[in-house]
Amino acid sequence: MKSIFLALLFVLLAFQPDNYKNDRMRMVNDQIISRGVRDQATLNAMRTVPRHEFVPSNSRQLAYGDHPLSIGYGQTISQPYIVAYMTEVLELKPDFKVLEIGTGSGYQAAVLSEIVSEVFTIEIIKELATSAKKRLQMLGYKNVRVFSGDGYNGLKEFAPFDAIMVTAGAESIPQPLLDQLKEGGRMIIPVGSSSYTQYLVLVEKKNGKIKTRKLLPVRFVPFTRDSKK
Repeated sequence: MKSIFLALLFVLLAFQPDNYKNDRMRMVNDQIISRGVRDQATLNAMRTVPRHEFVPSNSRQLAYGDHPLSIGYGQTISQPYIVAYMTEVLELKPDFKVLEIGTGSGYQAAVLSEIVSEVFTIEIIKELATSAKKRLQMLGYKNVRVFSGDGYNGLKEFAPFDAIMVTAGAESIPQPLLDQLKEGGRMIIPVGSSSYTQYLVLVEKKNGKIKTRKLLPVRFVPFTRDSKK
């Protein structure tokens, strides 16, 4: 019964007018292309995913602005440019299996799902994981699997991953995520001792060796751990 309801809801949504399409086009042109993002798959995903569906209802008119937005529980949905930049850096391909740490509202997972075949995403805040899962299902993102738990340990049972994206600031790169990254794979992660000294770091695994490179300064919410572990 539940699956029938979701299917009917998806059909109804498909026929609703897209009042935010022009906002998405402007977002991509003015905030993303203008800053140097050129990967067509990334740009198409940013033009397609309805960002306004991933923010609180009272923030919808701000959804396509050049800034992060609060989604509750001390968490945010990242600035559109940062979402696009991190996606482009991973050099994704259609057959990739990607792990995301920090589901939040599910927006970044939706963007990834437009490009790759499988997305696995972990959120430590149970309420956010539950709402993101429902939202992604309602919007028809069938290739995203949402898990609730401590992202530090990744998802060993589904590894290795072609690419890994971490959307919370960590003091160091978690070893389990390095272990779960496929040979030749890429990881993007904010690293720093505080929200004022973070850098996006590109991690590459080649011939079993790890190579890292700082890309640009950022400010992300802290990487949260499960205090029971």
